[in-house]
Amino acid sequence: MVTAELKCIVESLLLVAHSPVKADTVALILGIEESRAVLCLEQLYDDYATGYRGFVVCRVAGGYQFRTRPEHAEWIRKFRRSRPFRFSRAALETLAVVAYRQPVTRAEIDYLRGVDSSGVVRTLLDRHLIRILGKKDVPGKPVIYGTSREFLALFGLADLTGLPTLKEFNELPPEMLSELEVGSQTQIASDDGFLA
Repeated sequence: MVTAELKCIVESLLLVAHSPVKADTVALILGIEESRAVLCLEQLYDDYATGYRGFVVCRVAGGYQFRTRPEHAEWIRKFRRSRPFRFSRAALETLAVVAYRQPVTRAEIDYLRGVDSSGVVRTLLDRHLIRILGKKDVPGKPVIYGTSREFLALFGLADLTGLPTLKEFNELPPEMLSELEVGSQTQIASDDGFLA
């Protein structure tokens, strides 16, 4: 069993963290076994899931993070006076290719999209949604790309297995897909309201 004091300390760590906190980090900082840190984080996850508070503990990018409730996004956006973060169709296509085909080269992205993707790849790198994994062992040694921890955090995924399969995506109701599209751009919301 985890003590109340330990849970309070871990709760404080989650509150001040700028990125998801992993159990091994908590264990190292507090000098406890990793299994005890996992138990504490899971208890906090359950406590915040069952209690009605303004935020929850989410499992994202291999760690745990406080996030505001998605149903409060409208009021958070008004408070922050911010507009939703929007991806162009090209950025979403490129991000999807990288997410589902990684590791992937820019030439492979271009082939799958049918257009030059160099500008979009640069933008996604600048936003830290994709990262360079290395170079492919073929003539010319092209750079290979994959998704980043920021990608997982933005989409609220613990890991890439949380991505929907093509079959699941095709089974979405048409009205849900039309709600996602706004003109030629698509709106993405995170659990902490809309991104500025």
